[in-house]
Amino acid sequence: MKSNITLIGMPAAGKSSIGVVLAKRLNMNFLDVDLLIQQKYKKLLKEIINEHGVEGFRKIENDANAGLDLENCVIAPGGSVIYGEAAMEHLKKISTVIYLELSYYALRSRLGNLEERGVSLKEGQTLRDLYYERTPLYKKYADITINEMNKNMSRIIDEIIKKIR
Repeated sequence: MKSNITLIGMPAAGKSSIGVVLAKRLNMNFLDVDLLIQQKYKKLLKEIINEHGVEGFRKIENDANAGLDLENCVIAPGGSVIYGEAAMEHLKKISTVIYLELSYYALRSRLGNLEERGVSLKEGQTLRDLYYERTPLYKKYADITINEMNKNMSRIIDEIIKKIR
């Protein structure tokens, strides 16, 4: 088994909240890559996106993920990490990639203000557009897919642990 686990999925799929508890259960470290980027730039994600644009932010995100040198860590990258080929190749090399899958409707009900969350939407793009654009990419890169529908966090984590062992 690879020594790291990477959780991918849409914003609000639970990458960070599930990641923290999963790391505790497995006695691993936890890294939220969005927070790493915010600390490096000393700005919120939405400010970085406003300043550098969606494509500029995706390059920053790709570089941050492609440069990770970690062991024994649960990694929660941003939802747009799947646009970065170098990042995804690297994450697949150093970790087991797990896609936290949610339906569009479950996602819409969980998400608040997209801009406040730092979700990188292109001009005129809706959440539905984004969902259908990203879903095939999450599936493409995933080693394991966990469907979250009608499951609480504890059940999702149990399922992840069962599948990686």
